[in-house]
Amino acid sequence: MKIGLQTWGSHGDVRPFLALAEGLQRSGHEVILVITCVDSDAYARHVSPSGVDIRMVASPVLGPEDAGKIGATVFNTRDPMRQMAKILRLAFAPVEDRMFAAAERLCEECDVVIGHFFMHPLRAAAQRAGRPYASVMLSHGGIPSACDHPMRSRGGAQWANRLLWWITRLAVNRALLADTNRLRARAGVPPVRDMIDEVWLSPQLTLVAVSPVIAVQQPDWPPGVQLSGFLDMPNIAVEGSVAPELAGFLAAGEPPVYMTLGSWMPADTGWQRETLELLGEAARLAGCRAIIQSADAAACGFTSSDRLLYVRAAPHHAVFPRCSAVLHHGGAGTTQSAILAGKPSVVVPHISEQEHWGRELRRLGIAGTPVHRRKATAAGLAKLIRQALDTPAMTQAAIEAGNAMRREDGVAAAVELVDRVFGHAEARAAAR
Repeated sequence: MKIGLQTWGSHGDVRPFLALAEGLQRSGHEVILVITCVDSDAYARHVSPSGVDIRMVASPVLGPEDAGKIGATVFNTRDPMRQMAKILRLAFAPVEDRMFAAAERLCEECDVVIGHFFMHPLRAAAQRAGRPYASVMLSHGGIPSACDHPMRSRGGAQWANRLLWWITRLAVNRALLADTNRLRARAGVPPVRDMIDEVWLSPQLTLVAVSPVIAVQQPDWPPGVQLSGFLDMPNIAVEGSVAPELAGFLAAGEPPVYMTLGSWMPADTGWQRETLELLGEAARLAGCRAIIQSADAAACGFTSSDRLLYVRAAPHHAVFPRCSAVLHHGGAGTTQSAILAGKPSVVVPHISEQEHWGRELRRLGIAGTPVHRRKATAAGLAKLIRQALDTPAMTQAAIEAGNAMRREDGVAAAVELVDRVFGHAEARAAAR
């Protein structure tokens, strides 16, 4: 088949699609991947080892000043639905038309299209073109189930989960439905009444790109919703390499704590300086060595020492296994990379989805209580770091989870599901 993929977001939204695209290409399909990256143009220089046709659209969406504004806006918004709506209106809506044009072209060229669950322009284009469509959910917390809700502990009363999901649907639709239907009207396709069932989830196939170590295939998920596992791949050039200075630091003493807030590290120099001071002081109070990931540490006045190393980027898969713990923001990719490395976590979420990942890690026994960035203090983070380092049961649980996760192959499972659902349909169409 000729398969088109389209994604939008930061590195954590792009990397799984790169992994899936490579897997599909290696299995014999012809693959086009369209990327709209919010905060980087680095993927324009990425060359697929298997020959995937990679196309960049409107990347980066945000410049440094815009990124600082959106970070501050979201940081100061406490309501999760308003957070999500603001992110999309500031970082999605400005390039929506260009992404829709790319989606239309993709539907003209391809037999099947697969989109990030936020990618409603591709869903609309596929519907107009009559193309089979699959969705990729990067978190299981967005799939309604009477057995689970991201705000509650797993296994709670089903009536309570149903009530929470009814409220959640109302809030999601109130926040996002109008903007989605405006584009659909321009595209000439009928409006949708529910964002989750009619946009985020595809009845044909929705791949849930989460490890079974964390997520469970719930019995009341729609038949098309399938847990594939983490869409992982080897390190790529945009993630950097283990530079000599980094290798030397890792070898020079006890394993450090790796600290990264991913794309949520503030772009604004003043706010970034405050964040770096917080992380550095937390490491000092915890009595640990630390690697702190920041694009502009030097510009903020910070220099490395034998206890603290500042890096612009590093390949997490290569570095995390050599660390003692990982302090992170709770992004889907970083969370699962930390588990894969068999390391306990300290989670500092900025948005509601990240809080859900933090609660999942706590449920697994490989992290303490997540602390939202608004409430984070150096003393509080130091306490959580010491808990991660001084609790043998937490380290052992992380090792066991990592061992289980390394036995999985989420990309292979996803490719098999795509072949099973769409390959037979294409073969029947060809036979006719």
